[in-house]
Amino acid sequence: MNWTWFHKLASPPHFYRIAGRLAPWFGWPAFLLIVVGLYGGLVLAPADYQQGDGFRILYVHAPSAWMSMFIYSTLAIAAGIGLVWRIKLAHAVAAASAPVGAWFAFLALATGSLWGKPMWGTWWVWDARLTSELILLFLYMGLIALRASIDERERADRACAVLALVGVVNLPIIHYSVYWWNTLHQGSTITKIGKPSITSDMLWPLLVMMVGFTLYFAAILMTRLRAEVIRRERDASWLREGLAR
Repeated sequence: MNWTWFHKLASPPHFYRIAGRLAPWFGWPAFLLIVVGLYGGLVLAPADYQQGDGFRILYVHAPSAWMSMFIYSTLAIAAGIGLVWRIKLAHAVAAASAPVGAWFAFLALATGSLWGKPMWGTWWVWDARLTSELILLFLYMGLIALRASIDERERADRACAVLALVGVVNLPIIHYSVYWWNTLHQGSTITKIGKPSITSDMLWPLLVMMVGFTLYFAAILMTRLRAEVIRRERDASWLREGLAR
């Protein structure tokens, strides 16, 4: 098998050019899908028979929670690749992903609190899933702070990679917390074995939002990665020649 394409993709100059081309191809579909998903969820979907219109925050909350875990998985895999094979671009992916993941984790917690007040009568409870999601936000913030506190880039990359890999243990806790402990948080409605416990007219906008959020992350990651490559390669001749054109 010819792995030339993989090595070229891991090259900062090559990826810098590709990322610039890919960002709009992710960004515009993300925008359209999010608009369609929001319209479907906020306007077309019927009110829930128990929660009324209050359930509609699900269309932002659930995709945000999904993205907070998906981005951390992406970050940890990239960090592991960078740690083992010393691929500079992999560390750049991890560095560029952390702030985006932190915002999604914060959005998941904020929208969950907005939903919890009318449904549970309180903004916050030390529920197993909420607590583990809060730990995920702290992990993101810890990674950002750790990277900023170390001046030497290689040392910062290694330290952040180790922390990211240790933090992976929190992901299954978030997912399975509703099964392992008594919790106020409702169980899975989409990933259940059998059929989802949500009707199709409520389900399709949620799936559209999840795809839209995922493409949005891809677009933002391409943009942030280009900036990260510039920061890391600012003294490289290829970058100076490219910017001079």
